[in-house]
Amino acid sequence: MPHIENRVSINASLEKVFALARDAESFPQFMPDVESVVISERSSDGSRMVTDWVAVASDFKLKVRWTEEDLWDEAAHTCRFQQLKGDYTAYGGLWTFTADGETTVFHSAIDYELDIPLIGPLLKAVVARLMQSNTQKILEAIKSHAEQSAP
Repeated sequence: MPHIENRVSINASLEKVFALARDAESFPQFMPDVESVVISERSSDGSRMVTDWVAVASDFKLKVRWTEEDLWDEAAHTCRFQQLKGDYTAYGGLWTFTADGETTVFHSAIDYELDIPLIGPLLKAVVARLMQSNTQKILEAIKSHAEQSAP
């Protein structure tokens, strides 16, 4: 199963970045490749959410849809997520937020499988680059949004 990792250093507090990342419903407002995120379930303490995503792979003019379960650990500043249903054969990972002085390091690790009949090695490499790029765009968008609204 392909594995991708991305990280970004954000000039904002750990609490601010973590809160922004938990507000997935706001992502379409500042992430052009995310068309919608709807929370369909939320635990009373907010530590578990089920979210329905629609994203656009703009290079291919293709919409990707999935429902994922997000498990937020406020003490550890992490989010473990996995697809419950959707276009991926498998999709899941871990977001980790770590204070580093006055900045926050946002690390994303994702494992995914996308089975497309008759997909060749060249197209798999294109999909891998697209996944890497789109994941980095999410981190960069959160960075930009957090830094723009920083006090």
